[in-house]
Amino acid sequence: MYDLQEYLEPINLAFLNNDEAYNKKQIGSVIGASGDQMADVEVADIVFVGISENRGGGLAPSADAANAIRSQLYKLFYWHEDVKLADVGNIETGATVADSYAAIKTVVTELLKMGKTVVLFGGSHDNTLAQYNCYKELKKVVEATVIDSMIDLNQDAPLKSESFLMDMLTTEPNYIRHYSHIGFQSYFVNPVILESMDKLRFDCFRVGMAKEKIEEMEPVIRNSNMVSIDINAIKYSDAPANQHSPNGFTGEEACILARFAGMSSQMDTLGIYGYRSDRDVNELTALQIAQMIWYFIDGKSRSKQEASFDDRHNFNEFYISFTEAETTFLQSKRTGRWWLQLPDTKFIPCSYNDYVTASNNQIPERWLRAQERE
Repeated sequence: MYDLQEYLEPINLAFLNNDEAYNKKQIGSVIGASGDQMADVEVADIVFVGISENRGGGLAPSADAANAIRSQLYKLFYWHEDVKLADVGNIETGATVADSYAAIKTVVTELLKMGKTVVLFGGSHDNTLAQYNCYKELKKVVEATVIDSMIDLNQDAPLKSESFLMDMLTTEPNYIRHYSHIGFQSYFVNPVILESMDKLRFDCFRVGMAKEKIEEMEPVIRNSNMVSIDINAIKYSDAPANQHSPNGFTGEEACILARFAGMSSQMDTLGIYGYRSDRDVNELTALQIAQMIWYFIDGKSRSKQEASFDDRHNFNEFYISFTEAETTFLQSKRTGRWWLQLPDTKFIPCSYNDYVTASNNQIPERWLRAQERE
């Protein structure tokens, strides 16, 4: 980690808490954070990284957003002693956006090589591309999930934050095995984009559907290696720094989705982008994001309780026949989560509703979509 110091700005802990001491059970007291020395990430399960790059969103680079989120996060109480935390500070802004992307890739790739789960916050949503570039650097094929009110595939947009998905999903060589988009708001999305996504067998979930059946989003996220969240997905009343839409997920729903991300044993990186501290009201959006990160930690703690597939005595097995097909459902005795076996014997995440559908001699849509992608 010493070699990464040139890319990072240390954290001023006293400044974050207005020179007040943290309670010994607050995150700010127990986290391994970089002050004058680099944080010791060797023992950490989750490492926090702040982002300052905003030029892709049409703004000047600034660490204000990352520091505001960090300030609120450190005040929250630490309930999950089985999950060790570290914070390496903010990544310094490069001379160009490409330079900033490269710095993010360098730092996060090194952390991934160490087997760490990385949480990035601050900066504009196009930093998702830098988050993905870490996997390209490692030549690791991944499943990616983006939670956003828009689908940022607008090639004609002047801002990178509105078009970065084009690079992420089409640039060769490509390491995206599957892409899921949660929470798009139809009036912001060109129908042609939805048609293109469907032809690629990518899954897109409208915000109304996701809110109505939010538990169905857990299997969507469970196999994801990377999740990127734009705070524009959260409605204005719950995240006043979002001045994009009055509609979207509630704060509680955003926390549930963050917990789902933490529960994924495949999860390497979570990015929460698009926060503007200058638009916030009493730092309520910063606190919202901090609480989402808290629930991500909670999910990480829960994921440690899950049994391995090799320990079949920890799963209930159900053998189902439907429409001339046969399959096996597994239900974890520890967490209650479900998996569905495909004809190639591979198990994919599913929900109890998929089991009920198959039991009624109907083909679960999740099974069909997985088959189409084979």
